[in-house]
Amino acid sequence: MDNDRKAMLMNIMAEEFTAIEFNLYLDTHPDDMKALNDFNETVKKLRDLKAQYEKRYGPLTNFGFATSEYPWQWIDEPWPWEINFA
Repeated sequence: MDNDRKAMLMNIMAEEFTAIEFNLYLDTHPDDMKALNDFNETVKKLRDLKAQYEKRYGPLTNFGFATSEYPWQWIDEPWPWEINFA
């Protein structure tokens, strides 16, 4: 797996972590407008990162969340737990 692909996956994971943290915070602070705005920006950035990744490398998830080019692209690379990020 090339370094660009790993970097993209690491950016996606970082944004997912951020979105989860904002989600948990907003569960207990629903009136925090700044946090809500930051959450929404994070979600938009995450959506864009995933779209860029999928356009370049194929689907990140199955079950109808992304289309596939021909031939079927799920999964022709290592599974997520098989990736060595070191």
